[in-house]
Amino acid sequence: MPAFKTLDTVAVAGKRVLIRVDLNVPMEGGKITDMTRIERVAPTIAELADKGAKVVVLSHFGRPGGKAVPEMSLKALVEPLAATLRKPVAFAEDCVGPLAQQAVAPLKNGDVVLLENLRFHKGEEKNEAAFIEQLSVLGDIYVNDAFSCAHRAHASTEGLANRMPAVAGRLMQAELEALDKALGNPKRPVAALVGGAKVSTKLELLGNLVGKVDRLIIGGGMANTFLHAQGINVGKSLCEKDLAGTARDILAKAEAARCKVLLPVDAAVAAELKAGAASRTVDIAAVPDDQMILDIGPKSIAALAAELADCATLVWNGPLGAFEAAPFDAGTSAIAREAASLTAAGKLVSVAGGGDTVAALAHAGVEDKFSYVSTAGGAFLEWMEGKELPGVAALIRAA
Repeated sequence: MPAFKTLDTVAVAGKRVLIRVDLNVPMEGGKITDMTRIERVAPTIAELADKGAKVVVLSHFGRPGGKAVPEMSLKALVEPLAATLRKPVAFAEDCVGPLAQQAVAPLKNGDVVLLENLRFHKGEEKNEAAFIEQLSVLGDIYVNDAFSCAHRAHASTEGLANRMPAVAGRLMQAELEALDKALGNPKRPVAALVGGAKVSTKLELLGNLVGKVDRLIIGGGMANTFLHAQGINVGKSLCEKDLAGTARDILAKAEAARCKVLLPVDAAVAAELKAGAASRTVDIAAVPDDQMILDIGPKSIAALAAELADCATLVWNGPLGAFEAAPFDAGTSAIAREAASLTAAGKLVSVAGGGDTVAALAHAGVEDKFSYVSTAGGAFLEWMEGKELPGVAALIRAA
């Protein structure tokens, strides 16, 4: 991986440090329903404060479209952030201009202030030079700790890194180091597990992976398209039949790259997708016309477990079945637990990411038992697709 600077390379005592984090947490009725993003950025903020920095926290929330939307104010996050940090957090009613400057000016070493939603200004998403300048005058050093936003070329993710001394925060550092172990410079053999509903959403991902991994495990609804492309009847299953040709092209590319593609050999089928639906297991070539594939079966679970036992690295994006509805969570949970067990034994480096993936691992009770689980959605997917992430590229240039 190309070099990037970290907090170890800068002296922050007495300096105003602009730290870009992702506090775009899920909320219902004004209450946070998942504190993960706050908990993950807190160590970097705390480290900066402990080292005597004047910490200026930048984040977006929702999609206000460049105007102030009261329901999307970051003010509601001041108390949860302060509670997590176990120290007071001030708040500025704007992220630039007089209100922001007045909030930053009195900061003492170790103080923390959270600025208002960056996306209340159109200049943020447009990466406008004038907005970058307004942000930059508030700090001396820029820290990017928001990998989940790194695929966006915005003022606070790319612009500031090109304008100020820039380093990666601890969460960004951990993410980039984990991703490098997964696909950048991995121990082999490498397996990629890609699931989810549709092939169409992951064409670039699959195309990139077949040239980088030794085994490609395809699950979820997207596996049905590949099975159909090989002439296997998938009954009423979710299937993008118009992409059969594309699926065959990916299989041919994998064969040329000597990448072994693993598809289900048996399946749990049912007439409808709902929790507790009557289901049975059939060989993949015997799916009834009036049934749909909703999970992998025990033969597939055993086969995949055996493959993982022979691998040194696993990168995972997407579930193997309709894990939200029991009993169709069995396959995903079984493989998740197997990967966690191999990781605990020191036999596997396991990196996972994507919203459904994180939820599936949590459902299986192993979200904290993988080598690394990324909470980044779009950024994680674009990285797996082999795309340059503007926020990361800017940090590398800054080094």
